[in-house]
Amino acid sequence: MLVLIALSAVAVFGSLVLCTVTVARMRELPAWRRFLPLSLFLVALAASLLRAVDVREIADATAFPLNAAAVLLSVREIRARRRRNAAEVS
Repeated sequence: MLVLIALSAVAVFGSLVLCTVTVARMRELPAWRRFLPLSLFLVALAASLLRAVDVREIADATAFPLNAAAVLLSVREIRARRRRNAAEVS
């Protein structure tokens, strides 16, 4: 059971990294829109690392919302790019 939880956590983390890096590589976007999801992800990672020094309140309050915002922004930009590419082909 613990192995499945660990594997799912690794899959979620990997998906988050893949989405944010994909958006960061989109040259047609302004720089602030390209790197916003990646910066949110890195700030959330730093907040999660606060748990190692026993500052759980800040980590619990900020890490998950920042990760969720990074995923939502990344998916939004990826879908918008797909729509633009589909419109150009048509």
